[in-house]
Amino acid sequence: MKRATLLFTTLVLSFNITQAQGKLEKAEESLAKKEQRNNRNSRSGNNDNDDDFSENNFLAETFGALLVEAVLYTSYYTIIEIPIETEYAASTASITKYPYFNATKGNYAYEWGEDTQVFRTTLSSRFISENSKLYGNHMNLDMRFLQRAGLEIDYLQLWEENTNFGSNSLAIYTALGKYHRVRTERFNAWWGLGAAYVDGEIDEWGFTYGLGAELFFTKPFSLETTFNQTFINEETVNKFTILLNYHVNRYKVSGGYEHLKIGSLDLSTFSVGVGVSF
Repeated sequence: MKRATLLFTTLVLSFNITQAQGKLEKAEESLAKKEQRNNRNSRSGNNDNDDDFSENNFLAETFGALLVEAVLYTSYYTIIEIPIETEYAASTASITKYPYFNATKGNYAYEWGEDTQVFRTTLSSRFISENSKLYGNHMNLDMRFLQRAGLEIDYLQLWEENTNFGSNSLAIYTALGKYHRVRTERFNAWWGLGAAYVDGEIDEWGFTYGLGAELFFTKPFSLETTFNQTFINEETVNKFTILLNYHVNRYKVSGGYEHLKIGSLDLSTFSVGVGVSF
């Protein structure tokens, strides 16, 4: 009887130890440096084929870097501007004061006028939630200037609360230099490069890139989508968003879907928020 009781107690304790880890904690662990993970594995008695992995990883990174350079070189006109595009009004489109200042124009206008300006900033805040225990807030500062250029500062804060293993939090700061590639009065698209910092237990910087587009299909609505990927150690942090925006003068109300992949963690959340342009 004592042996059975001891075995049952051991199994319960083992189960609690393996389960006493929240989603954000698992995400942080998956983003940790390989050396840290190897130390954990060595302490637990796990042996990986590190030499083979390092060799394969080196080859992949080398050929991957060459491929990226070749694509960037051969597609310069595609990502900046094809010469024939200079003949069209969109090539010199100006930034509007705010979307739908004119009923038929979104973020850009073909002609300079009372509805355009040199510089525009949009500040927005969105609440995101997977469930009542895991939620967060997305603060975003988006600046447009010199017709085609932009700078975006994004702050994502996540919180997780659980009665079994307490609370945890994770913050991601992202800065993107943006180039607005397509600038029509109804549709615009951009790409960007920058850096991101993952706070919490990680405290790591990573290279990041982003893509986005917005369609102004009918006043006062627009459909916006963005994708951002950050490389941290050997993992990635991905953010994909699709939003329906309702514009009222300088303000907008947004609602939609946001998917987050933080290392091994996948989160599907709903998103709702407000923004203002000035």
